[in-house]
Amino acid sequence: MTDIKMAWAALGGDPALVSRVSTVTRPGALEARLPVRELARACVGACALAAAELGARRAGLAEVPGVRVDDGAVATAFVSERHLLIDGRTPVSFAPLSRFWRTADGWVRTHANYPHHRARLLDALKLPGDATVEDVAEVLAERSAPEVEETVYGAGGLAVALRTAEEWAAHAQGVAVARRPLVERERLGTAHARVLPPLDGNPLLPAAGLRVLDLTRVIAGPIATRTLALLGADVLRVDAPQLPEDPDAHADTGFGKRSARLDLGLAADRRAFEELLARADVVVTGYRPGALDRFGLSPEALADRRPGVIVAQLSAWGAYGPWGDRRGFDSLVQVATGVAAIEGSPGQPGALPVQALDHGTGYLLAGAVLRALTEQSEQGHSIALRLALARTAAWLTADGSERGGGAAGGAVTGTARGSEQGLPAHRQRGRAADEHGGTVFVSGTAAQGQLRAADEHGGTVDERGGTPSAAQGPDGTAYERGRAAHEHGGTADEKHGTAYNRPDAWLVETDSGIGRLRHALPPVSFAGGPSNWARPPGCWGTDPARWA
Repeated sequence: MTDIKMAWAALGGDPALVSRVSTVTRPGALEARLPVRELARACVGACALAAAELGARRAGLAEVPGVRVDDGAVATAFVSERHLLIDGRTPVSFAPLSRFWRTADGWVRTHANYPHHRARLLDALKLPGDATVEDVAEVLAERSAPEVEETVYGAGGLAVALRTAEEWAAHAQGVAVARRPLVERERLGTAHARVLPPLDGNPLLPAAGLRVLDLTRVIAGPIATRTLALLGADVLRVDAPQLPEDPDAHADTGFGKRSARLDLGLAADRRAFEELLARADVVVTGYRPGALDRFGLSPEALADRRPGVIVAQLSAWGAYGPWGDRRGFDSLVQVATGVAAIEGSPGQPGALPVQALDHGTGYLLAGAVLRALTEQSEQGHSIALRLALARTAAWLTADGSERGGGAAGGAVTGTARGSEQGLPAHRQRGRAADEHGGTVFVSGTAAQGQLRAADEHGGTVDERGGTPSAAQGPDGTAYERGRAAHEHGGTADEKHGTAYNRPDAWLVETDSGIGRLRHALPPVSFAGGPSNWARPPGCWGTDPARWA
């Protein structure tokens, strides 16, 4: 089940603490065939509970502060990249060649947001650098999806053939992923970690004084470290100067952090990096498995060089199996694992309403680090944590058959051109999202449907009205008091809020060195904790490479 009990158990938490979590549920938030809303709620709730637990431990509190998970805050934060405005400008999320393509026997999805990935894709297809969408479509229409997948990956690019959940379960990588826990935890060595000092003051910042070396890119890893920064950690992101970075993506995930660039191939930069590592409490990596090992950054090597360190590793497919050394992104993992087939419509693969694998895994990773810190306060020793987007997808799709998923619930089959079956009678409402065209097809009854342009930056993909409740919550949003959750339901209390129509209540504006930012507030919330980041993002790679 994609509930907080399972997420909290995956982090190794005390089951009794789940009673400290209350939820404000809002119809219309993160609607999909798969239980996206439940997964998002569980990941954020488990992270917030881990923060509250660590804060209580460091502050000497008699009990763990109460955690509040609001579907509105969670839904808004899970599309933070779409809500971001920089001086009124809307960032562009996907490049033209990052999309679904028809092949001779089915569908394939490519990712070409970065210039080097675009170049490798076109090289693999033997197309010139100025090739158009139409040029690529013509070539791919004549080739099989598995052939495209292997050819593009062989050239260092990114392409994945569409598979059903059943096909992925039979795939060697799917089998390897299914054998792993949602959060892998490994004890490294016996050396004790640095003891963090007691906390006082307001707000309660569980990670205050923690030094986090952030070696991540794109969404999931930066979200994890952005969350640790919210909670008081000194987070320094370090990138190689030769690797391109989207400044808009950095603006979204750079809140609370500083950013520096170091070339580990240069002696002076390597010395600066070693000085950072010598004082780091946590190292978070998000590169392809093994890519950083040559710099002595494997978990084992880090534990030897920095006894007591927590090493948190994030990957797309897991650091094992035949795809263990492959690059990947949320959109591609959705395609491989059956998510796109389940969320599709007849003849067209779909997508989740948000990049839930990235966001969910990011909050789980932050929660795993916080729980590891709590464990270290009792036991010491270094800890390695490993999470993978594909494993989060396996958790999400485990409930697919109950939500109208599986081979019968989606509308397309892996490498076939697509089933002509309609949706199940109990689940006639669905969507096939074209993330790059900006439209979403939402089927209503069997007799009629509705085509709506998705407002990716000003609201939710699917907006619907609701009747306001008479009662008011502490954040000023309306909700009505619900019944206490059953002892096996996962949370101590559940409130039924108004429908999630607009994200405005969870958006704020902040001045920064890169302009006036409209952005989503953090969804991680507990009594006495922070409500926003202490500092806005700055320009990528312009901070000094030293701890604050």
